[in-house]
Amino acid sequence: MNTGRTKYFNFDWITIILFLLLVGFGWLNIISASHTGETLNYLDFNQSYGKQLIFIFLTFGLVVVLLAIDTKFYERFSSVIYIISMLSLVGLFIFGKNVNGATSWYAIGGMTLQPSEFAKAATALAVAKHISDLNTNINSLKDQIKTFIIIIIPALLVLLQNDTGSTIVYGAFFFVLYREGLPKYYLTIGISMIVLAILALKFGAIVTSFIASILIFTYYFFNRKKVSLFQSVFILLLSIALSFGVKFFYQSILQPHQQDRISLWLRLEKDPAKLEQMKRTFAYNLNESEKAISSGGFTGRGFMEGTRTTGKFVPEQHTDYIFSTVGEEWGFLGCTFVVVVFVLLLLRILHLAELQKSQFSRVYGYGVASIIFIHFFINIGMVMGLIPTIGIPLPMFSYGGSGLWAFTILIFIFIKLDSNRINEW
Repeated sequence: MNTGRTKYFNFDWITIILFLLLVGFGWLNIISASHTGETLNYLDFNQSYGKQLIFIFLTFGLVVVLLAIDTKFYERFSSVIYIISMLSLVGLFIFGKNVNGATSWYAIGGMTLQPSEFAKAATALAVAKHISDLNTNINSLKDQIKTFIIIIIPALLVLLQNDTGSTIVYGAFFFVLYREGLPKYYLTIGISMIVLAILALKFGAIVTSFIASILIFTYYFFNRKKVSLFQSVFILLLSIALSFGVKFFYQSILQPHQQDRISLWLRLEKDPAKLEQMKRTFAYNLNESEKAISSGGFTGRGFMEGTRTTGKFVPEQHTDYIFSTVGEEWGFLGCTFVVVVFVLLLLRILHLAELQKSQFSRVYGYGVASIIFIHFFINIGMVMGLIPTIGIPLPMFSYGGSGLWAFTILIFIFIKLDSNRINEW
């Protein structure tokens, strides 16, 4: 029989410890990225590290509340939470504050709050509720469309606020749906569209259409018993439309700074003078970030000893580019430590998700892991120059109360759901 202590404290401490490691190590790096060499006062709440310390202390209170709430509440009121979250996104168009070109913040007193961060958790709950209500795999087109709508609504609202980074995160739910029975051809279509878009931008729509024609009809020739000629022609026409449509979207829909970042990543600019200007304007952060990481070597320069970090060479280093601080001051060993902790956290969440007895808990667990993975993958890939620059924080690590609290909500709701599984044994 479970005792009262077991009931209230039998949580997955491995996940909690990994969470605390990321939060604690992240705060140390925020200190390094924020201070300028003066005498350090950890309780200076005018500095980023002082403000982050307040956010961390408030996080512990938030954790207590999340773990005290009955698990049935999260499933029963998931739709209400989702609707409230969507209304908070809509309210930004009226009451929102513009920060760095994105209208994604509410100004409350002396602080700001970003509802798009919390909308990810609300969407994860709504998707889990919808799929669990189906009580089956999402293999019918009707169920798939309803699920897509739940995900697309917040993604569009965030996109209209010019927050491209947060919009991309909603693509993480594809992994959730794939686990729950989404047909494999969606994966094929998704990867093909990404490849076609890149090829169309790099080599032009005509060349891309020609390549697609050869590949599609070659596949048809060797699979005539499974694929009809009509299907092949239809796919080809869609590929051609996408190839020309991507060029139009790139030139007419994207903002100039977004065009330049993609152009710089794919080396689309042919004029050497303009390319050099773009590097100075848009690749400055990346170049300085790469220099900071490479200067750290194997063991790093030491805590608060990074010259490029203390010299403020890397803009936004305490937020989106926090990983460059790890590289300079903690070196390859520190970077490896951060990556390993994130991988262990993701694997632990996925492992626990597979152990869940309720479909709601399993789907939500996969949603949590997928969102964290997309943030982790894009942020580190961006800092190292592997993908275009996208404004997206490193979970539990970058400076910011909204991001820290949102990921706390994501993770500890799942920890509470998992504790219910444990207590039912």
